[in-house]
Amino acid sequence: MTATHQWITTPVTADLLRGALDVERTPHGVLPHRLPARARAQSTDGQLAMAEAQPSGVRLVFRTRARALELDTLPTKRVHVGAPPRPDGLYDLLVNGRLAGQSGVSGGNTLTIDMAEGTFEHRPGPVGTLRFTDLPHGIKDVEIWLPYNESTELVALRTDAPVEPAPDRGRKVWLHHGSSISHGSDAASPTTIWPALAAALAGVELVNLGLGGSALLDPFTARAIRDTPADLISLKIGINLVNTDLMRLRAFTPAVHGFLDTIREGHPGAPLLVVSPILCPIHEDTPGPSAVDFTALGTGRLRFRAMGDPAERASGKLTLGVVRDELARIVRQRAAEDANLHYINGRELYGVADFAELPLPDGLHPDAATHQRLGRRFADLAFAADGPFAGSDV
Repeated sequence: MTATHQWITTPVTADLLRGALDVERTPHGVLPHRLPARARAQSTDGQLAMAEAQPSGVRLVFRTRARALELDTLPTKRVHVGAPPRPDGLYDLLVNGRLAGQSGVSGGNTLTIDMAEGTFEHRPGPVGTLRFTDLPHGIKDVEIWLPYNESTELVALRTDAPVEPAPDRGRKVWLHHGSSISHGSDAASPTTIWPALAAALAGVELVNLGLGGSALLDPFTARAIRDTPADLISLKIGINLVNTDLMRLRAFTPAVHGFLDTIREGHPGAPLLVVSPILCPIHEDTPGPSAVDFTALGTGRLRFRAMGDPAERASGKLTLGVVRDELARIVRQRAAEDANLHYINGRELYGVADFAELPLPDGLHPDAATHQRLGRRFADLAFAADGPFAGSDV
């Protein structure tokens, strides 16, 4: 803590957080969650537990005259054995809606993942401090977007002037659910994941339920969406079902219907947009599962390959092509009685020409430049005057 400021400590409470569905008290502070406790209790999947606790789209939002602020956090950072070191997660500072600073936090816990052995090792580490100074004079709305790729316990917020919750700006709430691509994958920072970019372009408040490796049509996720206040809802479905080889077409079709039925129980008239997978050449016509290419991992590069056989489509195995066709058919069928149900083919967001220009570096995930493109494309398609979310800006 610096000695040049008269610090005021403000407890981090739910009314200062946006984008989180639950806040857990920990021995250090509070941990934002993107799934409620009841949903978390219904899963034993460690991948989902890690993903939902990484605060993609979660931000501290408050109004203040402060010229300086400090935020103590305890992040948990991932290390993949044999893969290049991951940079520290970034925190984005927005003042009155504009980017005013970026910084990481040193220290924190470490989760070492050995994908070859399937092992995990957790090592505790120290709390770190995020500091921003020279904020503009006067009353302002401040947002601190948390790293999308590190679970982040919020320990203490200090400012050199009082803090109060920011007023509701009257924007519509867009709830989006998807895979690691929606979660953030390799975006440059938390405000440049594609859903955050699209939300900023459209002027809506984002609730991001992009769950890395975990967009699997789980009933508890559907219930979480059903029970969360939202004006606009989108579901990006498919890639995780293929690359986990979780289900066959026979199970996929009723699972999609059930997922949509549950959401409609809580949001009977909201615009509901189903988005099929973006182009991913390794799985366009080849079923999953996906697996790490360990020959590439040994050279310090992370790449994935498809382990299925295209002939297995005949027995009901899913490919991205199969998923797109079936999602389009399901939406056409249901839209006859649900005028607010819509569909976008993910290859309109990222297709063959995009892959030629901006290939997926590891075979599955887009890079930072592609997130920019996806955000703009989604905003242009979904929030256009004739799009499914038309008239969302209020």
